[in-house]
Parts: sequence; structure tokens; C-alpha cells
Amino acid sequence: MNRRRFLLLTACAALPGMAKAAPEEWQGRAMGADVALRLHGASPAQARGFFAEAARLLAHVENLFSLHRDSDLARLNRDGRLRFPAAGMVELLALSDRLHRATGGAFDPTVQPLWLARARGGDEAAARALAGWDAVAWSRSEVRLARPGMALTFNGLAQGWAADRLAEAAARHDLTDLLIDAGEIRALGPRGWRVGLADAAGHEHRRIRLDGRALATSSPGATLIGPRGLPHILSPDGGAAPLWDTISVSADSAAMADGLSTALCLMPPQAACAALARLPGCRIELAIAASGAEFPGKTPSFCLA
Repeated sequence: MNRRRFLLLTACAALPGMAKAAPEEWQGRAMGADVALRLHGASPAQARGFFAEAARLLAHVENLFSLHRDSDLARLNRDGRLRFPAAGMVELLALSDRLHRATGGAFDPTVQPLWLARARGGDEAAARALAGWDAVAWSRSEVRLARPGMALTFNGLAQGWAADRLAEAAARHDLTDLLIDAGEIRALGPRGWRVGLADAAGHEHRRIRLDGRALATSSPGATLIGPRGLPHILSPDGGAAPLWDTISVSADSAAMADGLSTALCLMPPQAACAALARLPGCRIELAIAASGAEFPGKTPSFCLA
């Protein structure tokens, strides 16, 4: 499932006053998204070591979570069970559970059969019957899907999780001033990075400074699927269309920002504010309703009503 959101981030640049030396840069791909790394203040040897580890790490992410190769997730979906899941799999299952609870069920990795049915013009009613996070059981010894035909997707988390792992790798290489764009943004460095927030049409609305935080943007209408051309972000019950044109969320981790921005697209303002209250450290940086109304700022006006 290519559920990759159009991340509408522009003008990723160091703040004024940063050293003029050209940054060390690297580009690759993971989970259907381009990955870009930009380092400041790194020696060529540091950069080479980090970039080599980054390539290995992204290959590991694909081996765990890709839906287009013989990954751990693909085997789970095929067999309905996975013995002795990798630590990364357990971590994303636990984060999925936290997000599912915090968002009142709006975040649900069991939407994969419904997404495929919609993309192929298939029977959505039959696919909806397969969804349900309560039918997923996991431990460090086994993951099990209770219903035949169930399937999970971590496309709402895996890119952010990859960015977080890249940040950890950077620390091991003593790198402290870098920007990681793995589909979601993770910024490190005492002087911060400026990131532009844009809507689905590419119009930039504002810029924010990221300093040790992550950012994710979801725009449901930026990618349309199936013969009816419907938004690629959908609720597990296949219900109403997304309520938001664009949601940008910052958080302490890119995986959290990734998952929350996805879920918030489906949530009315009151529910979105309740979810934020349950997830300390998360902020809505930009919210544009499907109607076109804009709610900029760390605490959107609808959360102050």
C-alpha cells in the first residue's frame, strides 16, 4: 500500500548566522519516500560513516515494514501471525496502540484491506469487516491477527520511525547539527532549522523553527486513489471524508508526529483537542479545514473555544 502522504514542507534551511561552509548531503529512499540528510559542521569522515549507517538502517526499515517485498510485516499479513517479532515491530505496535487510544480509534493500522479495496474499486463493506485494532494481539514472542484476511499497514508511522532512528545514529557519530527528511522532518541543532508549512496546493502559509523536534504534514486530498479518486487517508469504518485539507503536527518524535497528523485529518476539532491533551509535547502547527478555513499557531483557535 502506497499510503505516503504528500509532505508539503518547503524552505528547509539553516537559520541566519550558521556557518557558511557547504553542508554534507545524502539522498536515498525508504518506504516509497525520498530521504534527504543534510549535515553542518561534520568532517568528511563523520559524514561518510553516518551516511553508510543511514543506508543500512533504511534497508532495515524496508525489511521490517514494506508492503512491497518479503518483509516482516508482509509475512504477518500473509500468515496472520509472526513469531518473535523484531524490537522495531513491537515498538510500532505499542505506539499504534497509544495513538489508537488517544485518538478515539481514528488511528488504526488495520485499515490496509479497506485501503486496497478502495484503491482497486473492490468491496469496501467486506473490507470494513476485517478492520479492528482489538483483533490484533502482540507480545515479544508473537503477533497475531485474529481474523482471516486482516492486514496491517505502518505507512502512517514507519517513515517517522526511520527519521527517529536516523537521529539516534547521528548521535552515535557525534553529529549535532543536521536535518533529516525521511518523509517526516527531524531537526537537530542548537540554532534550529526553519521549515515552511504548505497546503495541498503547495501554497506556503507560515514558517516555524524546529529545534530538536519533528514535524509531519498530512494532506488527504494530495493523493487520490481508486476509480472514484478518493482521499488516501481513510477511517477504519470507511465513513465520512477527511475534515481537513492539511494538518501539520510537531512532536518530540517523528513517529508520533507522523501518526498523529494522519489521525487528526479524520477528527473534528473537539476530538482533535482532546487527543492533543492526551499526548503531551504534541502541537498542531497548521490546520486548514476542508472548507478552506485556516487555524495557524501552536494552539489553534478551535482548541481555545
